[in-house]
Amino acid sequence: MKQFKTEDIRNAAVVSHAGSGKTTLCEAMLLDSGAVDRLGKVTDGSSNFDFEPEEVKRGISIGSALFSVEWKKKKINIIDTPGDPNFGAEMMFALTAVDVALLVVDAVDSVKPLTEKVWSAIEEAELPRVLVVTKMDRERANFDKVVADVKRALKVKPVTLQIPIGKEANFKGVVDLLSMKALIFEGDGKNFTRLDIPDDLKEEATTRRDVLIEDLAEVDDGLMERYLEGEELGADELFNALRGGILNRVFMPVMVSSGLTNKGIQPLLDLIAEACPSPADMKPVVGSTASGEEVSRKPSADAPFCARVFKTLADPYAGRLSVFRIFSGKLVPDSNFYNSTGQSKERFGQLFIMRGKSQKSIDGAQAGDIVAVAKLKETLTGDTLCDEKAPIILPKPASPQAVISFAIEPKAKGDEEKITQSLARLGEEDPTLTVNRDARTNEFLISGMGQVHIEVVVEKLKRKFGVDVNLKTPKVPYKETIKGKAKVEGKLKKQTGGRGQFAVAWLELEPMERGKGFEFVDKIVGGVIPRQYIPAVEKGVVEAMAAGALAGHPVIDVRVKVFDGKYHDVDSSEQAFKIAASKGFKKGVLQANPVLLEPVMNMEIVVPEDCMGDVMGDLNSRRGRISGMDAKGGNQVVKALVPMSEVLKYASDLTSMTSGRGIFSMEFSHYEEVPANIAEKIIEASGKTAEEED
Repeated sequence: MKQFKTEDIRNAAVVSHAGSGKTTLCEAMLLDSGAVDRLGKVTDGSSNFDFEPEEVKRGISIGSALFSVEWKKKKINIIDTPGDPNFGAEMMFALTAVDVALLVVDAVDSVKPLTEKVWSAIEEAELPRVLVVTKMDRERANFDKVVADVKRALKVKPVTLQIPIGKEANFKGVVDLLSMKALIFEGDGKNFTRLDIPDDLKEEATTRRDVLIEDLAEVDDGLMERYLEGEELGADELFNALRGGILNRVFMPVMVSSGLTNKGIQPLLDLIAEACPSPADMKPVVGSTASGEEVSRKPSADAPFCARVFKTLADPYAGRLSVFRIFSGKLVPDSNFYNSTGQSKERFGQLFIMRGKSQKSIDGAQAGDIVAVAKLKETLTGDTLCDEKAPIILPKPASPQAVISFAIEPKAKGDEEKITQSLARLGEEDPTLTVNRDARTNEFLISGMGQVHIEVVVEKLKRKFGVDVNLKTPKVPYKETIKGKAKVEGKLKKQTGGRGQFAVAWLELEPMERGKGFEFVDKIVGGVIPRQYIPAVEKGVVEAMAAGALAGHPVIDVRVKVFDGKYHDVDSSEQAFKIAASKGFKKGVLQANPVLLEPVMNMEIVVPEDCMGDVMGDLNSRRGRISGMDAKGGNQVVKALVPMSEVLKYASDLTSMTSGRGIFSMEFSHYEEVPANIAEKIIEASGKTAEEED
């Protein structure tokens, strides 16, 4: 593929909820542009976008996929994005690399709750947008309902450029309201005939064209004035108004299509190539220097080089492939650039364009293009690449916070290190995947955007790196403490024929304020316990605290005083006093009104107004306490304190309650006493025995 000027490049992300027909639409665009010679299909595994085994197995997009095509002497970089919320971060990263979003809405199912979530991401990115009504060939397809639903639910002005010819299985073409011609698609859809508008649609087409012209005239005051005076507006003027309206987000043009039957695709490609903005039309990107000074880069090949990585592919054999959008400057193979985010120099060999699962080397690229390079050592998703002589750091795309965690363990012994290395590699291509070891439970935890997300990670671990693992619900890191005081004797007395073991340590236990931890106080006087054995007493107490006395959970917020004891010149030792102190501490805990503590999470839940009742009732059933509520756009933000044990699988429950529209974040807040009835069950389940006998 030849090099293209900035003004001849188009970058489009195809976005929507899952099942709307995004990938099939993208496949049809490849076919009609001549990039491929047959229509790829998700159902038979021949898709050029959904090619990962995990995608073929589930029939959904898991990662964003890029394919570069040529149309009308323009280069179009098409990014097909996932619609499943488990992989929504891929869509959000892709939106940072494009200049227009194609919002796909199914003509049968129309706007879904998740469509609104996708729309919010488009609006937050402040991108020009085009509505593509797809699946027009399906039974119960209803074009007018979709347009009305979009206007109502998304609070946007849809401007209809086409109306369908034929319904459901008889869908065969569109009326172009700008040219007032009918386009009738033939055979496989690659060819069409331009005809006069059918008689039964002439009146509707005339009425809709009048509305369209009025909508376009609103873009410019001069045009509107002439329109109101009854002056006829020229084709070029209307087209320029269309371009301006898209670029400035005054409205959202509406196109009609069927990806599966390849109808309406070529007019969509025409709209992208001729009316959608090029990178040269976009505002300069704004970043900062290392010292915090604001700097910007114009979308020009003559400006210093600046790019941002929006996708990383990790392969155990080929290494890391970094895909990035060039915002300014030029790039040639066998060169280098500066990673200003990580403050490191990177050198690369070949420069590629992406063609689905394959890459094609190119001789160079410039501002506006999307390219890839292999085997960068320090660069990750979100990093800024630039000219070291003109450094700039662009803001990193926001990465959604993980919402679900699982404990992970290898099926084969000795694979712990292999798991760590493999997950680190997968984390390079998936910033929403987090891995850490919980110091409180000593479990290896993997966190992600949902259960399907984690299952896909597990499948990739096995396929790419040969690591087989088990997933478990993570343990709740309960703690134990005391509410009362106790004085106890810790005693060890054993005689086995030779040298015996003897130690006595009198301990006093008392509670401390929550969060104060542990305090050991030496109150020994008169040498009843020799000084060299005092550290052993403390060590015995600390070890007993870690093991717990009620249910095997660590004891916290307690002060322990050693105030008396006995020893034997021959039979006493550090080990003996450590054991005696441990036994005494466990006995003392059980005598000092012990209680179980649970971690409480500070949660923030963003939900639509109509779901508030269900969400609030559900939080109450989880022993949650509402701490505040705020309005945010059309949503409500609920703040609550909820025990961790009640929200380990909250992600799937919230999705069910809100039809996928709710999101939440949570972080540890503090520990609280577990209600007696629940504590009883936890202690019973732990199988912890009662007080040990001497």
